[in-house]
Amino acid sequence: MTMTTCSRPVTRHSFALDRTGGRHRRPGRPRRLPRLAILATLLAIFASAAMPGTARGAPSPQGRLSWPLSPAPSVTRYFEPPSTPYGPGHRGVDLAAAPGTNVLAAAEGVVMFAGQVAGRGVVSIDHDGGLRTTYQPLAPTVTAGDQVYRGQVLGTLAAGHPGCPDPACLHFGVRRGEEYVDPLALIGEPSEIRLKPWEGD
Repeated sequence: MTMTTCSRPVTRHSFALDRTGGRHRRPGRPRRLPRLAILATLLAIFASAAMPGTARGAPSPQGRLSWPLSPAPSVTRYFEPPSTPYGPGHRGVDLAAAPGTNVLAAAEGVVMFAGQVAGRGVVSIDHDGGLRTTYQPLAPTVTAGDQVYRGQVLGTLAAGHPGCPDPACLHFGVRRGEEYVDPLALIGEPSEIRLKPWEGD
């Protein structure tokens, strides 16, 4: 007696028995991840990037300028741009530190002034791109005409800055041409990232 077998093509949607007798889908096309799983993965990535990995005093991303004090100081007074060239404001930031702390060049450049102004020691440095940084009050260890590198000691911080709530504060100012700019915007401080809720289904 002759037996014949009937065969039929197996489609990619057909099922096969595994060795344990269970059914599984034949490989051919990967399953699609649910949209919710994809969204959760993306949110986890963005959340980890948004967490500040640096606390106050830790290194921050490299900016156009570096901190003029080390470790990174606390800010006791922020930049307040004047409404007019000669109007009231605060043309720089005040940074707290102990008297005698080394004051550092925020970038390489050429010392344009190092001396006394109204009884306080002042150093001004010209940098590439039309920037000029100013540091006061300090006892300068550089002189006009010196070429300085980023992080070079310019002098030591002196006490007696008006309005300083700490034993000493460094007033750190930056100008681009004739315009005063916020020094913190050039130091490379980490930005704060905020995630908005997703409105999808």
